[in-house]
Amino acid sequence: MNRDLIEKFHQVAVSPKAQKDKYLAAGEKVVLTAPVYTPEEIIHSMGFVPMGAWGADIELNRAKEYFPAFMCSIVQSILELGMTGEYQGVDALVVPSLCDTLKCLGENWKYGVPSIPFIPMTYPQNRKPEYGIKFTMAGYERVIRDLEKVGGKFDENKLAESIKIYNRHNQVMRELDEILAVHPEVTAAQRSDIYKSAFFMKKEEHTALVEQLIEDLKGSESGEEKLPVMVSGILTDAPGLNKIFDDLGMHIVADDVAAQTRQYRTDAPEGNDPLRDLAQKFADMNDCSVLYDQEKHRPNLIVETAKARGAKGLIVVLTKFCDPEEFDYVMIKRACDDAGIPVALVEVDRQMKEFEQVRTNLETFRDVLTM
Repeated sequence: MNRDLIEKFHQVAVSPKAQKDKYLAAGEKVVLTAPVYTPEEIIHSMGFVPMGAWGADIELNRAKEYFPAFMCSIVQSILELGMTGEYQGVDALVVPSLCDTLKCLGENWKYGVPSIPFIPMTYPQNRKPEYGIKFTMAGYERVIRDLEKVGGKFDENKLAESIKIYNRHNQVMRELDEILAVHPEVTAAQRSDIYKSAFFMKKEEHTALVEQLIEDLKGSESGEEKLPVMVSGILTDAPGLNKIFDDLGMHIVADDVAAQTRQYRTDAPEGNDPLRDLAQKFADMNDCSVLYDQEKHRPNLIVETAKARGAKGLIVVLTKFCDPEEFDYVMIKRACDDAGIPVALVEVDRQMKEFEQVRTNLETFRDVLTM
C-alpha cells in the first residue's frame, strides 16, 4: 500500500483549514457546504471551490449562545468554527434544509457570523413527482442568484461539465468501496481519512488520488484477517472511535454512513438540461434518514449489503440528538434481527473526549461475534 498516498489523504482530513488557506492563497474562491446533500455541482460550476462544513471535534462555547444543549453537535460545531474565525476568507455558506437543526443553523449563522453570507437550499419532502423536481429546481435557482451576488457566474455548459466531474468521482468512490472491502490492511482510521478528505478537495483532485490508490490496491494482496463488520450512521470520523475499531481488529467491509458511501450512490443524468438533471439526481436519491421515504427501504438495503459483503455484524454509530437517525434505528434493528445479523448501538458526540464506554460496548460485541 502506498503510504505516501495515504498520508496525503490524512493531512487533508485533519487539516481542512490549511487546505482552505492553500486554495485562498492560490486565488481560489471557497464556498462552504453544510451536510448532507448540498448542490456542489452548481457551486463548482460557478468558479468556487466547494468545501465541506461538517464541524469538528471541539468544545462548544460561543455556539451555546444560539443553540440549546440538546441540538446536534455537528451543526453546533459548524457555528462554533464560524464564530471563532476558522472559516475566515470564504465567500458563503450553503445550508440544505434537510433536518430541523440544519434549518436553525442558517438563521443563527446570519447573526453569529455576519461576515460570511448564508445561502439556503430548500429541498422538498416529496422530491420524486414532477412538482417536487420543479420545486428543487427553484431552490437551485435561488442558490445561483445568491452565488452571483458573491462573484459567481452561472453557465449551463459549465454546470454540465461539473456534473460529469462529480459523476466520475461518484463512480470512483463506489469502486473504492468495493476494493476496501477486500483489503483489511487499510485501517478504519485510514478509510475515514480517504472519505473525509473528499469534502475538502476539488473533486477532480480527489478523484485522481483515489484512482491511484485503487490501482495500488489492485496490485497487492493482504494476508491479514480481521473481523468483518458494517457501520451505519451520520458521521464516523472521530479518531477515538476509529482507534477502537482498529484496536479490536475490526475491518469495515461496508458502510451506510451519510458522510461516506451515501454521498456517492446516485449520479445525475447527463442530458440537455443540466439544472433539471441535478434536480433529477436529488429525486433519485434514496435510503437516507434525512430523505423522506414512505416505504423505508433503508433497513433492507443495510441487510442486503451486510450479507453481500460478509459482515458478521452491524455497528450503528448514532450521533447524539440526531432525530432522523434515532427514528430509523428501530426499523434497522428489527430488520437485522429478522435476518440474524447482530447489531451494536454506540452513541457519539462532537464534544466527546473519552470513548471508554464505546470501547467496552464494542469489545463485548466483538466477543459475541467471535464466539
